[in-house]
Amino acid sequence: MPHHIGIVACSAEGAALCYKTVCVEGAQLLGAHAHPEVSMHTHSLAEYMNCIYRGDWQAVAELMLGSADKLAKIGADFLICPDNTMHRALPYVEPRSPRPWLHIAEVVAAHAAERGFQRLGLTGTRWLVDSEIYPEKLSARGLQFLRPNSAEREETNRIIMDELVYGVFKPQAVSYFQRVMQRLKDEGCDAVVLGCTEIPLIMNDSNSPLPTLDSTRLLARAALRRAVPGASVPHR
Repeated sequence: MPHHIGIVACSAEGAALCYKTVCVEGAQLLGAHAHPEVSMHTHSLAEYMNCIYRGDWQAVAELMLGSADKLAKIGADFLICPDNTMHRALPYVEPRSPRPWLHIAEVVAAHAAERGFQRLGLTGTRWLVDSEIYPEKLSARGLQFLRPNSAEREETNRIIMDELVYGVFKPQAVSYFQRVMQRLKDEGCDAVVLGCTEIPLIMNDSNSPLPTLDSTRLLARAALRRAVPGASVPHR
C-alpha cells in the first residue's frame, strides 16, 4: 500500500496546487482515479502571518507542529509543507515532529543538480529570499545562486501577498516577474527557482526567460516517490 501523505498547508492556492498534483499525477502511477492517501491541515494564514511579521519563527514552528500532530494522529506516514517561507521554522519543527519531513529546498536543489544547472535565480517572498533556506541546500550541492535586489524583493513580495495568495492573477504581475527573471538571466543565471508555491500559478517555462524550477510540483512529485516506493515518477 502507498504511504499516507500529510500536507501541512499554509496558503490556500499553493496547497491546492500541491494537493492536485499529488492526486492527478498519482493516477499515472497507480491507475485511473487512484492516488496515495492524502490528508491536509492548515491553521488560518493570518495566524502564520502574525508570527512572521514579528519575526517569531518559533511561534511559526508551534503552528506547524500543531498541524503535524493532527496529521500523525490520523495516520500520515510523512509530512510536506507546500510553503517555502515556512521552512524557515523547520529547524525548530523537526526535532519535535511526530513524523519525518521532506524539505522543499532540498527537493529543488536535487532536481537542479540532476538537470545540470549551475547558477540559480531565487524568487519568492522577501522572508524566503532574505533567508538561507535555499542557499544552504544549493551550496551543499555546489550550486551558485543570485537573489533579486531589494526593490525587486519588495515588489515580488507585494504581488505574492496581495494578489497571488488570494487567487488574483494579473498580466502586470507576469510582466514584472519576467523582467526580474530576465535580469537574473543577464547576470548569469541558467534557471530560476519559483520559490513561492503560488508563483507557478502565473510563471512557467512557456513565459519565463529562464527554465523554471517549480517548487510546488517538484515537492508533490517527491512526495509521490516516497509514498509509492519503486515508482518511476517524472521529475520534470
